[in-house]
Order: sequence, then C-alpha cells, then structure tokens
Amino acid sequence: MGKNIWINAGETSGDLHGGSLMEAISSVAPDTTFCGMGGPEMRSKGFDAVLRVEDLSVMGFTEVFGKIFDILKMLKKIKQELAERRPDAVILIDAPEFNFRVAKYASALGIPVYYYISPKLWAWRTGRAKFIAKHVTRLFSILPFEVEFYKQFNMDIDYIGNPLVDTIDWDSIDHITPQENRIGILPGSRKKEIEALMPQFALAASIMVKEKPELEFHCIQAPGISSDRLRELWNSSVPLTIHPPENRYEFMRGCSMLIAASGTVTLEAALIGTPTLITYQLSKLTFFLATKFIEVPFVGLPNLIMGREVFPELLQEQANGDVVAARALSWINTEGKLDAIRSDLKTLRTKVGEPGAATRAAQLIINDLSK
Repeated sequence: MGKNIWINAGETSGDLHGGSLMEAISSVAPDTTFCGMGGPEMRSKGFDAVLRVEDLSVMGFTEVFGKIFDILKMLKKIKQELAERRPDAVILIDAPEFNFRVAKYASALGIPVYYYISPKLWAWRTGRAKFIAKHVTRLFSILPFEVEFYKQFNMDIDYIGNPLVDTIDWDSIDHITPQENRIGILPGSRKKEIEALMPQFALAASIMVKEKPELEFHCIQAPGISSDRLRELWNSSVPLTIHPPENRYEFMRGCSMLIAASGTVTLEAALIGTPTLITYQLSKLTFFLATKFIEVPFVGLPNLIMGREVFPELLQEQANGDVVAARALSWINTEGKLDAIRSDLKTLRTKVGEPGAATRAAQLIINDLSK
C-alpha cells in the first residue's frame, strides 16, 4: 500500500520546490499520494490541494494582522484534516511562522514531520530551535552554513544541496550574452512587496533614462501576478516590457543587471551570473521589530553564502527610487564593474552543492518511512 504524504508549502517558491520534491518521491516510491497545501505547480502534478498557497502569501509581523482570521481558519482546517486523514508523514516547506503550527499539530498526532528547506532560525528567533527539536523529525538544509547552527541543538539535519541547481538549465543559459542596456525588474511575488517596490522602481527608471536614454526596462512577472496590476503600479512614462514567468532564467541572464525584491530570486540571479541590486521595504513596525531580532549581517542569500556583500542591499528608505537609480547608474557608468561582478559570481556556484537535492531528500524520507 502506497504512502500518503501531506505537504505544506507556504508561498510561491515553496510550491515550485514542492512540485520537484513530489516528482522525486514518486520516482523512488511511485504509489505515493500527496495532499495538503500547494500552489499551481504542485496541483499540476496531481496534488490534492485541500488549501492553496495563493491564499496565504503574506510576509512580516504587521502584514499578517490583516489576514489573521483567514490564517486561523486555514490552520483550523489543517488541524482537522490531519486528524481525519492521518497521513504517513508531513513535509513542511519554508514559511516557518505558519508551518510551525502545522508541525505542532502533526507531532501531537504522532505523524513524522520533515522540514524541507529548513527555516532560517540562524537569522532570528534562535529560541525557536528548541521547538523544532521537539516537533520536527528531520531537517533538510539547502544552505551550506546552516548545518553547524542546527547541530548545536542536537537536531537531525542533512545538507542536501540547493534545489535551484536542478531548476536552472545551465546549458541553455551559459552561452547567453547580456544585452548592454537591458535592465531587469523583479518586484517580488507577494502583493504587499510589489505594491511597495514597483512605484520605486518606476521612479528609478525615470531618473536613469534622463542620464541614459538608451536604457530599456523589462519586468518578469511572478506566477499569479497580473500584468495589468504591474502596469498600474509603474507610474512612469518610461516604457516597460512585461514578460511571463516561463523562461525567466534565460531572460535574467540576458539582462545587463537586475533590480529585485529580496528573496529566492536573488540567489537565482547570483547562480545565473547577473549583477543584482537587492531591495526590500517592510512596514515601519515590522522593520523595527526585525532589527531587534535579526542576528545576521545580510538579508540576501548570495551575501550570506559568500560571507560578504556581493549584491548591495537597499532596504527601507534605501529602497527608494532615487537611491536605487544612483546605485544602478554607478554600476553602469563604471567601466568593467558589471563584468567584475559576473566573474565573482562564478565562485558562488561551487558553494551550493551538486544537482539532485530533491532526490536526496526523497530517498531519505522514503527510507525513514520504510523502517
């Protein structure tokens, strides 16, 4: 009899990772069935979506308050479903603020809990590590520096490499030559971050074309975000070309540089080899609280992996259009600067592991469940 596994993906990137993990588990144990909380990628692979990723997609302390009743309703539904279905395992993907509650429900029912893409406790709230040690059976880390942190809490953790290594088709992108005046805009996948950043990117573009009229701006849509909404927020007369999310890696590689919201996409950009300005804006209260808790020198994954600032981080007031424009122009106007950054990024690829992250995790999970 095949295993039934509940997967809880909390956001768009988690949905993509969840889809890859489903495929990997199915290749090891073909009669496995999957249910839980997923997005379009997981649903396209036969996932029984009790809840949808699109209904959560929030970030930050204060941003969550606006959806608190919806979130509580979703958690109640998950608790009921886990008690009724009694899956053989629960796999949590990122989104710790939501998924920690799911971990608690599952462990109380005696269901083994696997955390795929371990939560970034090393960044903040390290006290939560004891919670993980109690409620999570096994952690799968995709960042090389996480393992030492978690081991101090006597946790079962496996470094499996980074799944992005598998999702990027290196052969199709490595030959692409960046187009000199093409600037890529990546405003994020969450409604709040897009609404905060897109007008600032538009202002940056207006300032930049005054100095360099030959620049062209291209926005890569995140899955589930409408191009109409992106255009509404682009309050600039500078033309903007919007591209669908398919083939985004090839397109990112073809840009001379990117201006992006902080998140997984900045690591994708670094692996692809395109210089990127990392930006982010949170509400004032969320940012204040974050500065009290966050314990790492950087927010960008490329910078954390390399242990230094490879990509500038423009956060809060620094994410304003005038600052973004000044930093972008300083890169463009300094001869050889963008090429030097591209050359530096080649070393980052060697630090994120070999292909096959999802397959390694799948094998470990199925081995555990077969004992």
